[in-house]
Amino acid sequence: MPPPADIVKVAIEWPGAFPKLMEIDQKKPLSAIIKEVCEGWSLGNHENFALQIADATNFYITEKNRNDIKNGSILRLTTSPYQTAVQLHERIQSTSMDAKLESLKDLANASRDITFAQEFINLDGISLLTQMVESGTERYQKLQKIMKPCFGDLLSFTLTAFVELMDHGIVSWDTFSVAFIKKIAGYVNKSAMDTAVLQRSLAILESMVLNSQDLYHKVAQEITIGQLIPHLQGTDQDIQTYTVAVINALFLKAPEEKRQFDEHIVDILNCPLTEMAHILAQKQLRSIILSNVIRSPTPINDEMAHQLYVLQVLTFNLLEDRMMTKMDPQDQAQRDIIFELRRIAFDVECDPNNSGSVEKRKSMYTRDYKKLGFINHVNPAVDFTQIPPGMLALDNMLYFARHHQDAYIRIVLENSSREDKHECPFGRSSIELTKMLCEILKVGELPSENCHDFHPMFFTHDRSFEEFFCICIQLLNKTWKEMRATSEDFNKVMQVVREQIMRALTLKPNSLDQFKSRLQNLSYTEILKIRQSERMNQEDFQSRPILELREKIQPEIMELIKQQRLNRLCDGTCFRKISSRRRQDKFWYCRLSPNHKVLHYGDLEESPQGEVPHDSLQDKLPVADIKAVITGKDCPHMKEKGALKQNKEVLELAFSVLYESDEYLNFIAPDKHEYCVWTDGLNALLGKEMTSDYTKSDMDTLLSMEMKLRLLDLENIQIPEAPPPIPKEPSNYDFVYDCN
Repeated sequence: MPPPADIVKVAIEWPGAFPKLMEIDQKKPLSAIIKEVCEGWSLGNHENFALQIADATNFYITEKNRNDIKNGSILRLTTSPYQTAVQLHERIQSTSMDAKLESLKDLANASRDITFAQEFINLDGISLLTQMVESGTERYQKLQKIMKPCFGDLLSFTLTAFVELMDHGIVSWDTFSVAFIKKIAGYVNKSAMDTAVLQRSLAILESMVLNSQDLYHKVAQEITIGQLIPHLQGTDQDIQTYTVAVINALFLKAPEEKRQFDEHIVDILNCPLTEMAHILAQKQLRSIILSNVIRSPTPINDEMAHQLYVLQVLTFNLLEDRMMTKMDPQDQAQRDIIFELRRIAFDVECDPNNSGSVEKRKSMYTRDYKKLGFINHVNPAVDFTQIPPGMLALDNMLYFARHHQDAYIRIVLENSSREDKHECPFGRSSIELTKMLCEILKVGELPSENCHDFHPMFFTHDRSFEEFFCICIQLLNKTWKEMRATSEDFNKVMQVVREQIMRALTLKPNSLDQFKSRLQNLSYTEILKIRQSERMNQEDFQSRPILELREKIQPEIMELIKQQRLNRLCDGTCFRKISSRRRQDKFWYCRLSPNHKVLHYGDLEESPQGEVPHDSLQDKLPVADIKAVITGKDCPHMKEKGALKQNKEVLELAFSVLYESDEYLNFIAPDKHEYCVWTDGLNALLGKEMTSDYTKSDMDTLLSMEMKLRLLDLENIQIPEAPPPIPKEPSNYDFVYDCN
């Protein structure tokens, strides 16, 4: 007879004694269980004790998480969170350097547990740590030269404990003084600082900026670009990542007026980071990131790739203001830009007071504006009233005309000399192309939480978007000629150009020149060949015999996909427990047992290299207990209050497993691929249909491949709609040979 569901068999440790095997009744109050354990070892004052998970996390067992205890778990009897907090609160104030160091190390480890953190914070522990940072460490400044490692460890553990405590979101970031901010900024600004201290200091500054608008202003005044550049020039990629993260945080929280401003500021090295647009546009910072990070011999890890992606997105988002600004047809300064385009193209002076009648000048302007390819020949300013792309399109056209003058003149004159129906309208093309590039680069959208898709080529030029446009407008003109397009084909040309750009970007070129050369290889003829090949690969023959063969093969393919999904679940996946501070995420691992009966899962200290063995994963969930798989916004961890609720990317990667009556195992997949694999695999285990996009794609690919293999001998043979008629019986059977 199986044991009752509320009874859990565990082992409990106590220092200096043999572990005890016990049966815990989950219906009993936790205090009663602790009292029973204490009495077994003849320990009084049971209220001063608590139970912990006996693993690397050492998390306390509470009424909230006690259901996480599984059969076979190893627990440890220890002092209660309150008693531990009181002891550590006293010990970290010790006058002995060694005792202080050891207690701060213990505090840094214990602070990861929210139960302990709450008790320590209730003792005003955060204030004590900030006071130690502001003034307490100064007593040891004199000892720093002779005890530098010890001093670095002391400060490192203090800051680590502070970061862990703040990560629980119990205390508001707005409570910290300017003196504390100056101290943390001072550690960042020092040329020679312990690596661990520097990491924690950068992490604290990032959190301050992201969590408090008031602290943003204070931090931005303390940090200058000149002080951050040395950290980017080092070889430690973690320090570089934290540094870029601080820049991104300041950039993200900067008020709009601070992101856009005149370029007359001279002293950029001592410029506060509030002036983000100016700094990020400077060659020095961009080239340092390019040479020391992107082109470093050290491979870029996922976190750095994410930070570079965020920096790329935030930089392009500076274009949003111009993209959403309509042109005022009555604004003379804006109209002068159009006059400048005409002057450069046709080498004429645009003096409104020049000789000739008004009618003659109007006629001449109209003719030239038509040659420039504007839709409104009389008043081209009207063309730029559409948003997006608004004034950004005009900015791009002027940049192209001034910085690539020969190419600009060639395109305009080349098209103005063609027949009307074959000319490529430069003005209209530029406006639509700018709009397309903004869509491709997602200008105006906030960075995704899990994306690592940065493009190295955008870090190779100070005006990368404008240069990107210049390459693409020349591509558009070239493709127009190759397609022998007319004005009716405008949308078709734009579709081809979009495909050319997207295919070239997929190859992740390292420079704009490399991007340009990739586009050269993607001519219209090549695009047609690729499309033809893809069409053939996806071709769906409609004859009845082929459809019957597809129906026959389909269950075999679906079973193959199902087995692949289950095999992937058996291999397992590392998932993140995403917190308010992304780089402080905790990891956990989940995998299916080889017999497909049990899900094994457990917390990890860091992201694993390869598979994690079943026996190292403490928790188990029988597949038979799973009731349903829930996805997206219906997941319980997506309904909780917090930033994750608002993040569309995270919502698309979230799923939960419902088991027993009202218990959930919550997941956030590392990417869309893993999301599809796990939701498919779990649905397969429950005997439900696999409906993910990944399954549909696999089905199409494998079915097409199998069909082609089976029809290989029928190449170039027309398959009839109906089966051939049965021939008449022969007049005799003399041709039959009897083997016997």
